[in-house]
Amino acid sequence: MYIVLTYDVEENRVQKVCRFLRRYLHWVQNSVFEGELSEGQYAEMVAGLRKIIRPDYDSIYIFWWPAARLVRKETLGQERGHTDWLID
Repeated sequence: MYIVLTYDVEENRVQKVCRFLRRYLHWVQNSVFEGELSEGQYAEMVAGLRKIIRPDYDSIYIFWWPAARLVRKETLGQERGHTDWLID
């Protein structure tokens, strides 16, 4: 599945969440990650995030599609964290 994930967490957890997500996804922009994951990787990532965040304070939004080819992406302005080489 193809994932786009955004997060808004308390400042003292930002780096921890970012480092954790880099194990699974590619950094695109501040607090935004994207990439392909298996269902097992997705479940593992979500379980790990639940251990890091405070649900009463932090927010994580996960958008997913069955495959990257079903996602249409348009960038206005400067593109960061290029992932074009990952998607066929």
